[in-house]
Amino acid sequence: MSIEKVTTLPEDFQGINSHNLYLYAKAYLANLRAGTAHAKTRAEVSGGGRKPFRQKGTGRARQGSTRSPIHVGGGVAHGPRNERNWSQKINKKQKKVALKYALNEKAESEALFVVNSIKIESGKTKDAIAFLNQINARDYLVVVDTLDEKTFLAFRNVTNAYVIEASELNAYDTASFYSIVIEKSAFDKVIKG
Repeated sequence: MSIEKVTTLPEDFQGINSHNLYLYAKAYLANLRAGTAHAKTRAEVSGGGRKPFRQKGTGRARQGSTRSPIHVGGGVAHGPRNERNWSQKINKKQKKVALKYALNEKAESEALFVVNSIKIESGKTKDAIAFLNQINARDYLVVVDTLDEKTFLAFRNVTNAYVIEASELNAYDTASFYSIVIEKSAFDKVIKG
């Protein structure tokens, strides 16, 4: 199995502004947000229908309900609402440009490796670790053309590796991992765009 270190990519991968990667990562993380955090206001909490004590003569501040935000069991004044949509749109063209920038960064830092074939026939984690030890990096994004079950099982328990198909490759994952190990056929697809 030959492991080839890629240090230069085609010309259209060069000279891309890093801001494209920032915008993609920002949108990617925003789109992961569930937006389900929700606190009830004084109108939504139960109880508090009756005025707790009369308006005048007690020497205390006037109170209309025990469910106002200053009371225990009351509503929340400025809490999170699940009405907000956090998703952000990003153009297809900008997605491509961000991925090109991220891949070029890996190539320039000598952390992009191309392998003829990534297949762990045994499906054993120790074989996957032995394969990755040939590269000797901190962590790995393993990109295969098509992911078979045995290879998936082999990489599943490796703590510092994540295996995906070429069609799932994105700029955020590329930038997140220290090194990229990519199958030759998948690499050719990515380069063609």
